[in-house]
Amino acid sequence: MELSYLVPAIIIVVAAFIVYTYNRLVGLRNMADTAYSNIDTMLQKRFDLVPNLVETVKGYMRHEQELLDKITRARTDWLKASTMGENAEADNLAAGALKSIFAVAENYPDLKANQNFLMLQEELVGIENKIAYARQRFNRTIMVLNTVIERFPTNLIANLFGFKIREFFEVESEQVRNTPQVEMQGGNES
Repeated sequence: MELSYLVPAIIIVVAAFIVYTYNRLVGLRNMADTAYSNIDTMLQKRFDLVPNLVETVKGYMRHEQELLDKITRARTDWLKASTMGENAEADNLAAGALKSIFAVAENYPDLKANQNFLMLQEELVGIENKIAYARQRFNRTIMVLNTVIERFPTNLIANLFGFKIREFFEVESEQVRNTPQVEMQGGNES
């Protein structure tokens, strides 16, 4: 008689484990998607400011056309990005170019005093901080999701329902990791 209760109890426990694990994986996947969407939203805000920034600094930075082209190219690459890797690459290029533009701006006192430039700089710094936070949140969520997917016995349920390991949103460019070096130029440009 004990065996007649044991088999249904085991089936109920296994079914409950499968349901719980599946729901947890779905929740983590949705959290990861939301976190990635937050990064994308912040990048959109940053790239919406790029044309204004380029227009503002264009008159001052005549000798820095390469930097302006780089930030414009990053925006174009981001708009064309269809994968997280392409998105991260464009983000890395933009972050490096923006850091360089703000570093080079130190050589242009008139530009540093321009109200529009100062507002854009302040807004971009705020957005960069939000992007960094959103990346951290996304990567933490991905770490938890990947850990759950890889651990036994949840890996069995994850494989059964097609949950895959996700990649982190990483800064790959050495240009982004390193602080830009400011080269002092003689004389003021206007």
